[in-house]
Amino acid sequence: MLRFTDSLTGDKVDFEPRDPGKASVYWCGPTVYDVPHLGHARSTLAFDVLVRYLRWTGLDVTAVSNITDIDDKIINRAADEGSTEPDVAQRFEATFVEQMDRLNVAHPDLRPRATEYVDRMVEVISDLVERGMAYTTDSGVYFDVDRLDEYGALVGRSVEDLREGAGARVDVDEDKTDPLDFALWKAAKPGEPTWDSPWGPGRPGWHIECVAMSLHLLGDGFDIHGGGDDLVFPHHENERAEALGCGRAFARHWVHNGMVQVDGEKMSKSLGNFTTLAGLLDAWDPRALRLLVLQTHYRRTMEIGSTTLDQAAAALARLDKFADRMAEADLPDAAADDAVLDRFRAAMDDDLGTPQALAVVFDAVRDANRALDAEDDDTAAALAAAALDATTALGLELGAAASPDADAGDDPEATEIDGLVDRRLAARAAKDFAEADRIRDELTARGIVLEDGPSGTTWRRG
Repeated sequence: MLRFTDSLTGDKVDFEPRDPGKASVYWCGPTVYDVPHLGHARSTLAFDVLVRYLRWTGLDVTAVSNITDIDDKIINRAADEGSTEPDVAQRFEATFVEQMDRLNVAHPDLRPRATEYVDRMVEVISDLVERGMAYTTDSGVYFDVDRLDEYGALVGRSVEDLREGAGARVDVDEDKTDPLDFALWKAAKPGEPTWDSPWGPGRPGWHIECVAMSLHLLGDGFDIHGGGDDLVFPHHENERAEALGCGRAFARHWVHNGMVQVDGEKMSKSLGNFTTLAGLLDAWDPRALRLLVLQTHYRRTMEIGSTTLDQAAAALARLDKFADRMAEADLPDAAADDAVLDRFRAAMDDDLGTPQALAVVFDAVRDANRALDAEDDDTAAALAAAALDATTALGLELGAAASPDADAGDDPEATEIDGLVDRRLAARAAKDFAEADRIRDELTARGIVLEDGPSGTTWRRG
């Protein structure tokens, strides 16, 4: 049985779905005002793996991930560009989906947009006002955190503790009775898009959209709500407060993934390492990033840099070579090795332990290669079937045909570069280091980056 760490309690819990044989999962998608970055990729891949694994175990999964297509940042971007909010949102949503497709992220079953759910958000806000959980001011409608005894439970802090740090974390608004109170509805401002409501024209606050969407699409008490751990407070804490304030059961479990560090520093625009996802995927095989995500436990901070990506690319090359070798070996049909799949399942069931699950895969790859060397085709076939079944469950497609450079043989320059790399390797083997260095210098001058690793030499365009 799958057990994962529930962010609400901090404990590992058995996953027992609300509806037998089914699972309902919601995770927060992007606010589409800019191109996707590495943090978006890490979080989306984490939940892609969760959904894929739940389906692999036989559950019928309904996966929902939203698009925030109205927000202060979108409004500001439109103003800066002289365009419109819908233009900005549509453009960057398309970019996000395109980059996720490159990563082989399965599309969620439902991808609701905030602007499609404003009426339902108004219904939720009205319910909160009627129950005395919210109050109105000239600037909008606010949730009264003092009205909910459980406020702060998701982040594990009391209202008093949260209030002490509110000055640094919450926008100051003199209309609010408490700095922790948060906007459910924002009164119209000149030049901003607005919708009608019982409190006058305006637009919804950020948190209310996920409540309206998830409860409508998945129902009360749906199974899993997740996102990056930077969303625990205030976003997810406030979502939970809104749902509970309406007297409704919200997510039964909470799952959060860790953050990303780029070359040793937490990803931040202010640090200048706000690396675009597209730039990384242009330089490395997108599967290498997926493999790197899998090599790091989802709750841990993840290090992304040229070294870790090169290491993942080298590991990916070994897996590709294995998949191609097994495909060319004309092995007999065989059921996947049960022992391998049992170990894989045990690793994944222990809090989605993808690093341990990958270790099982690499052990099976090694053993399958040895079996094939020993002409034990039956054993090789069973081990290969298990390894490939496991990687499929993780969304990792293998083999030369799965590489984005699969057609590189049709590229004359790529063929020439491959030849130069081979000549350099031959020169090194012959201890002709002057010739090896000359070839490296020639490739460097052409913008080609060589990476020597335990699995051989790989190249990429710099």
